[in-house]
Amino acid sequence: MFANKVWKSVVTATRCKSQLQYIVRAMCSVQTPKFETLNVTRPRDQVVQVELNRPEKRNAMNQAFWREMVECFNYLDGDSECRAVVLTGAGKIFTAGLDMVDFAGIIQGDDDVGRKAFRMGQTINAMQESFTVIERCTKPVIAAMHNACVGAGLDMTSACDIRYCTSDAWFQIKEVDIGLAADVGTLQRFPKVVGNDSWVRELVYSVRKFYADEALSMGFVSRIFPDKQAMVEGALELAVLIASKSPIAVQGSKVSLVYSRDHGVADGLKHIRVWNQGMLQSEDLIKSAMAAMAKETATYSKL
Repeated sequence: MFANKVWKSVVTATRCKSQLQYIVRAMCSVQTPKFETLNVTRPRDQVVQVELNRPEKRNAMNQAFWREMVECFNYLDGDSECRAVVLTGAGKIFTAGLDMVDFAGIIQGDDDVGRKAFRMGQTINAMQESFTVIERCTKPVIAAMHNACVGAGLDMTSACDIRYCTSDAWFQIKEVDIGLAADVGTLQRFPKVVGNDSWVRELVYSVRKFYADEALSMGFVSRIFPDKQAMVEGALELAVLIASKSPIAVQGSKVSLVYSRDHGVADGLKHIRVWNQGMLQSEDLIKSAMAAMAKETATYSKL
């Protein structure tokens, strides 16, 4: 009888533990942060859509946006329910870039030039972080751009892993026309994305627009879609495919690609060697091999 009581206690405790774990998982899966300028949803399993959500302002980037991008992508980097991200824009255009009214308020202040310079340096550093956080996020980010992508929109999407656009999309590196050199990533990332220095300088210095076909031919985007709906669906399908792969392999690949872009071949090889000496011991390698031999689809655990 004593043994039966002990067994019943163990079973009850196990059930309670399982129920508690289920409740915790359920709570964690729905507690996506809410933002003022971003609409974050989960349209597919293990896929998150981040939508620029100021359509009445053409998704212009204000102070709240710069702050919330950092918060959002830092959150997604640690979210075990997320394996791929699709970045879109609400309304008629993807983004008009910098919110000039908001920016005017940033640059006003102390008359002393030295103090203004220090404050401006801090502001630029914070704005740069808003897009660096995209490439530092280990989850692949697919930018889906429709209609206009202007100024800081190029800075932002140059930090993404993959870029799609609609057939009516047009792009413009706008900063020279407003009296400044682009300072949040375009001059550093865009040339490495397209690999044509002459073309980049032409766009930067002249501020001329370029369109979807040219963006595709020069390698800035990898696919063009007839309209926004088809583009977003295509981006989500790709995100689902990426999410079905080993997160160890996908996220390790992103880390290595970003590192190798900014370092020499020898350094890149050393980096991936050190990375994989641990990651090759993952269960994902065995699961992938067994699934391939059995001609089945592997299922991978959360990170």
